[in-house]
Amino acid sequence: MQFITCVNDLQKVMHLIVSEDSTHYRLVQAQNLMQIAMKRLQKEFYQILSMNRAHLDPESMSTRSSRTSISSISDFEDDVSPDDDVRAASDSISEVEQVSSIAMADLKAIAECMNAAGYAKECVNVYKVVRKSIIDEGIYRLGVERISSSRINKMDWHALDMKINNWLEAVKVAMKTLFFGERFLCDHVFAVSESIRESCFSEISNEAATLLFGFPELVAKSKKPSSPEKMFRALGMYTAISENWAEIESIFSFESTSPVRTQALSSLIKLSESIYTMLSGFESSIQKHSSKALVPGGGVHSLTSNAMDYLSLLADYSNVLTDIISDWPPPEKSSLPESYFDSPDSDDPPAAAISIRFAWLVLVLLCKLDGKAKYYKDVSLSYLFLANNLQHVVFKVRTSNLQYLLGEDWIAKHEAKVGQFAASYERLAWNKVFSSLPENPTAEISPEEAKETLKRFNISFDEASRKQSVCVVADPKLRDEIKVSIGRKITPVYREFYEKHRGSAGGQSRVGVFVRYAPEDVENYLSNLFYGTIDSGSSATTSTTSSRQRHRA
Repeated sequence: MQFITCVNDLQKVMHLIVSEDSTHYRLVQAQNLMQIAMKRLQKEFYQILSMNRAHLDPESMSTRSSRTSISSISDFEDDVSPDDDVRAASDSISEVEQVSSIAMADLKAIAECMNAAGYAKECVNVYKVVRKSIIDEGIYRLGVERISSSRINKMDWHALDMKINNWLEAVKVAMKTLFFGERFLCDHVFAVSESIRESCFSEISNEAATLLFGFPELVAKSKKPSSPEKMFRALGMYTAISENWAEIESIFSFESTSPVRTQALSSLIKLSESIYTMLSGFESSIQKHSSKALVPGGGVHSLTSNAMDYLSLLADYSNVLTDIISDWPPPEKSSLPESYFDSPDSDDPPAAAISIRFAWLVLVLLCKLDGKAKYYKDVSLSYLFLANNLQHVVFKVRTSNLQYLLGEDWIAKHEAKVGQFAASYERLAWNKVFSSLPENPTAEISPEEAKETLKRFNISFDEASRKQSVCVVADPKLRDEIKVSIGRKITPVYREFYEKHRGSAGGQSRVGVFVRYAPEDVENYLSNLFYGTIDSGSSATTSTTSSRQRHRA
C-alpha cells in the first residue's frame, strides 16, 4: 500500500510538471519511473491472482457476496459456540475470508492505481488470462464439454441420459457458484469502471456460459425417438433454465454478455418445441393404438396404466407446461364434449389452458378405451372393462397433481360414470339370477312352484358363476362395492326363500336335485368374485357337496 501511495504521488507530480512545463526533462524521468512502477504492479497483480487461486475461487466469492460486510467476520468470531470443533471451524473460515479479503483489497487498489495512471489495459489483460483459466477449468470439472449434434445423435440413450443428468447438476453449481462468484469478484476489483467490468466478465465467462446453455438446445434438436424418458429429461432441463432465469439476467446483464442470454433463451424455445412435439406424439400414439387383444376378465388395459402413469408424472411439471402450452393453440372446442368447458351460465373462472390440455388427453384415452370395449363379445364384460379402466383413471387423477388440474367436479363426474358402468355390468351379467327369485320370497306357493323356482335359480346362478368366474376388478373399493350391490339383490331374497320352501322341495333323498346352493354357499361364492381365479366347476361342486351335507345333518 506504501508503494501504491508513492505511485499516486508520482502521478500528482507528473500532472504538476505538465501544468508548468510539458517539455521539462524531469517529465521524462517521471514517465520512465512510472513505467517501472506499472510493470512492478502488473507483476504483483498477477502474483496475487495466481497465489490466491484457492481463496479467490468462485465458491469463496459466492459465499462472501452473501455477507453484508467484511466486518461481519469479527462479529461471527465473537458469537461462536464455545465448542472446540465449532471454534476450530470458525477460525478456519475466518482465516480463509481474511486472506481473500486482503487479496481482494490489494487487487482493487492495484487496478484503481493502474487505471488512474492509464495502464488499465495491462491490468485487465492479466486479470482475463488468469480468471478465464479458472472459469474454463471449473466448467470442465463440472463435466460440460463441447459436443456436436452428430455425436449426440450417435449416442445411445443411456449415455445421453448420463450427460443430461450431469448437466442438470452442473447448471446448479455454475449459476450459484461459478459465474455468480466470478461476477462478484470482477465487480469488486474493477469497481472504478463499469466498462472494464463488462469487458473482463464477458471475455472470461461468455464462452463457458454459452457452452453450458447450448447443450439443452442440442438435445432438443436431436433425432432421438420420442419417449417418456426424453420428455421428462427435456422438462428437467427446461425447468433448470427457467428457474435460473432471474440469475441469468442478473449475472449476464451486460450488453456484451447478451449472447449468453440469447443462447439460454434459444434452448428454452427449442426445448419448448420439442416438449410440445412429444406431447402431440403422445396423443397420437394413444389414437393410433391398434391392438385388438382383450384384457382377460375385463381388467385394466396396459394402455390405461401406461398413459395415466405418464400423465400423472407430467402433472408434476404443470408450471413448466403452463408456460409451454400457453404459446400453443388449445384443442378445437368442437372436438371436446361441452362438459370439458365452462358453462356460459357458470360463475367459475374459465379453465386454464393447461387444464384443458390435460382434460383433452384424458378424453382421448377414454375414447380409445370405449372403442376397445367393443371387442368383447360379452356386453356385460365390456361394461366391466370400462368401469375398471375409468376407475384406474380416476384413482390416478385423485392421487396425483392431476386432481388440481382437472378439479373436483371432473373427478365427481367420472366417479359417477364408473358407477353407471358398474351398474350396467351388474344388470347384464346378473339379471337372470335376480329375476329367478320371486319378489315376495315368503309368499305361500305350491311345492311344484318352489321346485321350479329353485331349478331356475340353480341354472341361472350356475351360468352366471361360469361366466363371471373370470372377471377381474383391480380396485379393491370398486370390487367391494360391486360385490355388495350384487349380494344385496341375491342373498337376502334367496335366504328367505330357502328357509321358507326348502322342506317343500322334496324329501331328503332328492333335496340336492333342487337345492344345490345353501345361502352360505352363495355368500362364499360372491365374496370370491372378481379376482379372476375362481374355477366355476369346482366351486359349483363344492357348493353342492356342502349343501347336501347340511341337509343330511
